[in-house]
Amino acid sequence: MDPLTLTTEMIVVLCVLGFTMFLFVSEVLRVDLAAVLVMVIIGALSYAPGLENIADVNELFTGFSSNAVISIIAVMILGAGLDKTGLMNKVAAAILKYGGSSEARIIPIISGTVGVISSFMQNVGAAALFLPVVSRISARTGLPLSRLLMPMGFTAILGGTMTMVGSSPMILLNDLIVTSNADLPDKDKMATFSLFAPLPVGLALVVTGILYFVLFGRWVLPSTTKREDAAAGQSMADFLKSTYGLKADLFEVIVPEGNILVGQTLEDIMHAHSLYIIGTYYAGQKVVAPRVETEILTPCRLAILGRQRVIREICEIYGLEVRPALEHFAEDFSPTKAGVAEIVVTPGSANIGKTANDLHFRRTYGMSLLAIHRGEDTMSLVEHGDHHSTLIGKVPLQAGDTLVVHTPWDFLTRMKRNRNFVVVTSDFPEEELRPKKVGWALGFFAVALALVLFTDVRLSLALLTGAVGMIISRVLTMDEAYRAVGWNTVFLLASLIPLGMAVQNTGTAAWIAQNVLILLDGWPIWALQAGVAVLATGFTLVMSNVGATVLLVPLAVSIAVAAGGNPAMFALTVAISTSNSFIIPTHQVNALIMGPAGYRVVDFLRSGGVMTLLFLVVSQTMLNLFY
Repeated sequence: MDPLTLTTEMIVVLCVLGFTMFLFVSEVLRVDLAAVLVMVIIGALSYAPGLENIADVNELFTGFSSNAVISIIAVMILGAGLDKTGLMNKVAAAILKYGGSSEARIIPIISGTVGVISSFMQNVGAAALFLPVVSRISARTGLPLSRLLMPMGFTAILGGTMTMVGSSPMILLNDLIVTSNADLPDKDKMATFSLFAPLPVGLALVVTGILYFVLFGRWVLPSTTKREDAAAGQSMADFLKSTYGLKADLFEVIVPEGNILVGQTLEDIMHAHSLYIIGTYYAGQKVVAPRVETEILTPCRLAILGRQRVIREICEIYGLEVRPALEHFAEDFSPTKAGVAEIVVTPGSANIGKTANDLHFRRTYGMSLLAIHRGEDTMSLVEHGDHHSTLIGKVPLQAGDTLVVHTPWDFLTRMKRNRNFVVVTSDFPEEELRPKKVGWALGFFAVALALVLFTDVRLSLALLTGAVGMIISRVLTMDEAYRAVGWNTVFLLASLIPLGMAVQNTGTAAWIAQNVLILLDGWPIWALQAGVAVLATGFTLVMSNVGATVLLVPLAVSIAVAAGGNPAMFALTVAISTSNSFIIPTHQVNALIMGPAGYRVVDFLRSGGVMTLLFLVVSQTMLNLFY
């Protein structure tokens, strides 16, 4: 290799690289704003005399139309479409069925599933599809999203190393091997890799990633929750207690066959014991906000809202079993599906003077009335403060009464169209699920996946085909598609692409690679291979993994031949090591999860630093054992 000379352009690019790393680590500016600033700086520098090659200003913004950025926009829309049909709710329910609410059980299930999926499709696609699933699991279990998304994201990256189609570098590798063979003597020519050739390495990496978070997650995972999520995620019990002084918790209770409660109505039990029965499950039929005149048939399950001490005492008296957590009702009463809301009786309402019983409140509106707040007084079935329980179903309504209800969010959305009430609660998820569109959503997702796996259609076009299909078939509206895109992620990725191009086009990357390899000259082959892995890891943090692979594979093959090593193993080392991108959020997957989880760069430095070292150790060990 002819030695490269350090030029002025290279020095400037190295300075910009250092400045970028400073902005990311210090977080003086938001990460996406820092990326936009760096893009502007690169564009401005290209006008300076002697620095024209840093960037072509006509292509400065091509990152916004790049294959990677359009792909990530498309997969966000695809994921939102599948979520809109309620399909992701079912996936979340299935995971919770086996994982419960334990972080140590949920992380392996989510991460293992995403890792397998990402071995056959782009890792950012797998992560984007599971983002709404993890969000719903977080809401239903109370586990911070920040403790679930990073394990999911990291294993999505790791899963791409299990097959030759799991990531762009792996897809490119065989083509680069064929190209390199043209310049090699016959004895050094390399065979291309089969589809599952890297499976032992990739599988070991995925298992390592899962074990890392299960065993050490309590120390390395952040527990931060975005402020707005924390406010919106106030529990029902906390809301009732802090606002109205009511102490109430939600329990699922089993009424065994032949119990003495058979034949009694829900209203009888609620009035007799000052509690609310807001759900029933009998003979496979589940009813939320059942009619108060419903008679109890056994065996059944009841969702009961009331004071914990009272509920447990009643269960002992009647021989009922209190479940440790919601099971049949977990989905229906999750914060994403239902909660406590406030509605006000309007002046001139047709309901003034009528009672909740007169209105058949539950049957008519699909809501359970918990309390009536009038002036300074709160009337409810549950005793609170100096107030005794009240048969609120028999209290005539007055103008200005605030009704505290437990309601599915979709029923509350409908209530906003009722002129007899004003819905006061505003911070609830007003999502309209479209389960009838699940066939269309799955069909267009299958089309996109088939185009990716079985054709040569460009990745972005294949994914965008599925996304547009979902919009045309009205799985999503165009406005919902816009809202599904994380634009901070788009700007972060698109703005960093010019920096990667500057590093490559000015020869800075080649100069760094050549000098590192010169330093490694004379080292044992295993150490030389480890050095190549470290070099590839560093490059993939500041430029695209595709660019790093294209640049480093020929250099790694040349150094392996010169040192008497196995050139194919060195080439595979580069392709695998360009997935070792965990320290800063420059990888597409890391950029995707950063916003929803409220991560900071320091979170990636802490968790990703250890993961980077584990990746190097495990990958090098497995490569030397199997190749």
